[in-house]
Amino acid sequence: MKGKIGLVAGRGIYPLQVLNGARAQGVALVVAAFTGETEARVAARGQPTEWLRVGQLGKLISFFKKAGVREAIFAGQITPKRLFDLRPDWKALWILAQLKEKNAATLFGAVATELGKAGIQVLPATTFMENHLAGHGVLAGPNPPAHLSADITFGWPLAKAVAKLNIGQSLVVKQGAVMAVEGFDGTDETLRRGGAIAGGGGVAIKVTSPGQDMRFDVPVVGPQTIRAAAEGRVSVLVVEAKKTLILDQDEVKKLALRHKITLWGQAGKGGK
Repeated sequence: MKGKIGLVAGRGIYPLQVLNGARAQGVALVVAAFTGETEARVAARGQPTEWLRVGQLGKLISFFKKAGVREAIFAGQITPKRLFDLRPDWKALWILAQLKEKNAATLFGAVATELGKAGIQVLPATTFMENHLAGHGVLAGPNPPAHLSADITFGWPLAKAVAKLNIGQSLVVKQGAVMAVEGFDGTDETLRRGGAIAGGGGVAIKVTSPGQDMRFDVPVVGPQTIRAAAEGRVSVLVVEAKKTLILDQDEVKKLALRHKITLWGQAGKGGK
């Protein structure tokens, strides 16, 4: 590490687990928190912390530079609709004007570029989280059904194709048919929607896109994901091994057992 590290903290438990991982290595993080997104318990642990609105890029950079931050980590999502309801400052307005496409990948990529110009390197979002990366095979829940191999063979290349087109990173399949594809609504809603259409027994597949920027776009599964799968009566959730973070692993395992949902880590090529 080159110096102080800043945490750009979105919503959920992901930022908290980054803080825990950093603390375990004796590192205290400077936290940039967002009003309406970041949990108070995350902000309370920053040394120091600054509250911002989504879109205050100039303030973010000024805060990090004043705090002596040389490297930064992005952790936690920003509510998708906020990306279309920004109140940007002048620096954010300038970079928005340069973008031909305005989606999460291009917006955060542009932010990373501006941080780089300010002498702040953006680290992989898996920093301090290496022990949370999914392994291979059964990660939680019961043994998988016999049809899982066929579902993966069918669904994996489709999920990869959808991810390549920047539409979404997950879908739900059943018996050789696609029940739902992730869009702007996100993974949890896709699990509920696809599972309901499947009428139970659906298999969800969540992948990375080719050339995915792991600095701020890492697939994440946590307790809320398992709850959403349970609401949709999805029976298996397949994630990409070594590229997906499993947050709050103990709770994920408890929920997977309770709802009889198999969490399966899959090799990148999609072969079982």
